[in-house]
Amino acid sequence: MRDVTLTFDNGPDEGVTPAVLDILAREQIAATFFVLGDKLEDRRNRALCERAVGEGHWVGNHTYSHATPLGNLDEPGVAEAEIGRTQALIGELAGKEKLFRPFGGGGVVGTHLLSEAALHYLTANRFTCVLWNVVPRDWEETETWPERAMAMMAHTAWSLVVIHDVPSGAMLHLPRFIDKVRAAGGTFRQDFPPECVPLRSGRAALPMVPFVTPSSGKLAASIGGEDALRNV
Repeated sequence: MRDVTLTFDNGPDEGVTPAVLDILAREQIAATFFVLGDKLEDRRNRALCERAVGEGHWVGNHTYSHATPLGNLDEPGVAEAEIGRTQALIGELAGKEKLFRPFGGGGVVGTHLLSEAALHYLTANRFTCVLWNVVPRDWEETETWPERAMAMMAHTAWSLVVIHDVPSGAMLHLPRFIDKVRAAGGTFRQDFPPECVPLRSGRAALPMVPFVTPSSGKLAASIGGEDALRNV
């Protein structure tokens, strides 16, 4: 372990996010918050994102409902409803890049992450797609996730960690995790390891096929066939 990027999913939450922001400020760590659109409908939650941006953090899009991985949805208009609607709520808080993290259904990476329609939406609207390589399942291991994370990071030079600013009690152990990382010689940084960013500003940085559920092929054909899924 050398470098660690912290990201927080599924917030903001009035009972958790302020304390997380306090910890990050005290420890001088900049992170990224991948937020849910339905939570941003509450003005108080959006104010937490405003605070986060004001303190140097980035805010990204983690779908509106966080109900079903987009690769498992093929109904018309899903990409606009899940991605576009959330991005409209984020608005100017997006900063220089529109960051998007798909719902993985337990932190799993696979073709269920995106549909071809969702990929088309992300490319057309120049989103940067951010995945992950360390998911310590803090929603289950609410007290022991720091140890689990450290074990997962042991052989990863640059870890992109996903934890959750939700009321599970897990974030009570965030300071302990930070102490462990620093005691092991790790350094926190805000940017993302290249292998976790398959799409940057609408252009493929990695082959996209492993992250997209094939459909009838009509959309793939419309953007240039399977090669476009790799290189769009």
